[in-house]
Amino acid sequence: MNNLTSRPSPCFLLEEVKLRENLQLVKHVQQTSGCTIILALKGFAMWSAFPMVRDYLSGCAASSYNEARLAQHHFGGHIHLYAPAYSDAEWPELVKLSNRISFNSLSQWQRFKDQTAGVSCGLRVNPGVNEVENDLYNPCNEQSRLGIPAAELADGLPAGIEGLHVHALCECDADATERLIEAVEKHFDHLLPQSWWWSPDNKARL
Repeated sequence: MNNLTSRPSPCFLLEEVKLRENLQLVKHVQQTSGCTIILALKGFAMWSAFPMVRDYLSGCAASSYNEARLAQHHFGGHIHLYAPAYSDAEWPELVKLSNRISFNSLSQWQRFKDQTAGVSCGLRVNPGVNEVENDLYNPCNEQSRLGIPAAELADGLPAGIEGLHVHALCECDADATERLIEAVEKHFDHLLPQSWWWSPDNKARL
């Protein structure tokens, strides 16, 4: 890194070499596993670096109207939107900005399902794994309202739902990811054949 004394303060500094090394690792994971990885704007939204990042990633995960706008205007590609709540005022624009939208509950899906033309819709599910030590950040703790429990989907996916969305980890390692996958297969295995998001062929529709 160049001499820091020549930099203005305060400022943000990004080490391009290290970022590209991380992106090459992400590319390797995609090629080896067959999965598609998109950029979570909640974790990294430095749009000045997006020209480099989009050489490796095909789109963004947005959690708000402004993040979806940021993704469209500065990144491009596929936009997957999920938020615990959506407002009626923002909804028409969210549909225009997004390729996929995940809903937090069945009641939320019922509320907006007739206003989702042209968007692939999914449901966030709660796999009931407790991998996060601090309950404040644990999406699966007993009082969590994030995601739909398996019991509410015993009869299958509602008509119009094409995928499942899972968000259950925070500062966890690869072992936790493995256990999460096992929990999803255990509790939601009957839904996976109905979800093209989980299909090896889903890249054709990204």
